[in-house]
Amino acid sequence: MKQNARSLAALHGAVMLFGLSAVLARRVAVPAVLVAAGRVWCSSALLLVLCLAGRTPLALHSRRDTGLAVGAGVVLAVHWTAFFLSAQQASVAVATLTYATFPLFVTFLEPLVYREPLSLRGVGRAALLLAGVLITVPSFSVTDSAGEGAVWGMVSSLAYGVLTLCNRRLSAGYPARVVCLYEQGTAALVLLPAFFLVRAVWTPADLAGVALIGFVCTALAHSLYVAAQKGVSARTAGLVSGLETVYGIAYAALLLGEMPTLRELAGGALILGVAARSTLHPAD
Repeated sequence: MKQNARSLAALHGAVMLFGLSAVLARRVAVPAVLVAAGRVWCSSALLLVLCLAGRTPLALHSRRDTGLAVGAGVVLAVHWTAFFLSAQQASVAVATLTYATFPLFVTFLEPLVYREPLSLRGVGRAALLLAGVLITVPSFSVTDSAGEGAVWGMVSSLAYGVLTLCNRRLSAGYPARVVCLYEQGTAALVLLPAFFLVRAVWTPADLAGVALIGFVCTALAHSLYVAAQKGVSARTAGLVSGLETVYGIAYAALLLGEMPTLRELAGGALILGVAARSTLHPAD
């Protein structure tokens, strides 16, 4: 596929916006579950408007697909809540790097779900990903904020791995925007009670931050990402998506003064290197 310069620019723009969400979450003072709830309410509302404006058919073909989409939405609620908890408890670097290890979980879950043989190369890559995490975060003790943040980051990674497997089936039969609408709409309903059960004092800055995460870093970024995939190869999309962690760490350094440690740089290089290798040579 011939690469389209405009599509490539849109792809990078989308990934840059994805990477900004963790930094914005660090600046928001309300609990992580409320950040996640605000995110999915904003994004699902905008996605619904976009689907209706584009006259996109919203009906799913079967009850099984509907159940899978709803289940994926519940997992998405866990993923984003855990991700923002990781960012708030530890740092943007820890949150994004632990989240980037989701192929570790996919390696072992995919053969169970789709009854495919377990790849020895996949196991080797999973081991390298785990090594990268251990280099980045040597201790997973919940008695310190970095360790607790790393634990939540791995929960986020596991949830995203499960979500990836759900989307493998759903994306084969439906437009990406419809799949995301069902998942984010479900997550919005799941997280709705948090607005009433979790006490928080919302400031204008908090409201603006959550709105930016939902409308710009999620719905708009996703729309850009989907549009960009029409002009770039799947391999290019995968490689550029891996830069989300790089962009996130760069934003954190520039906007928050969070400079990555040598351990985070070393572990991150290993994690991102394995991810890039997997994208370039998916059949190896």
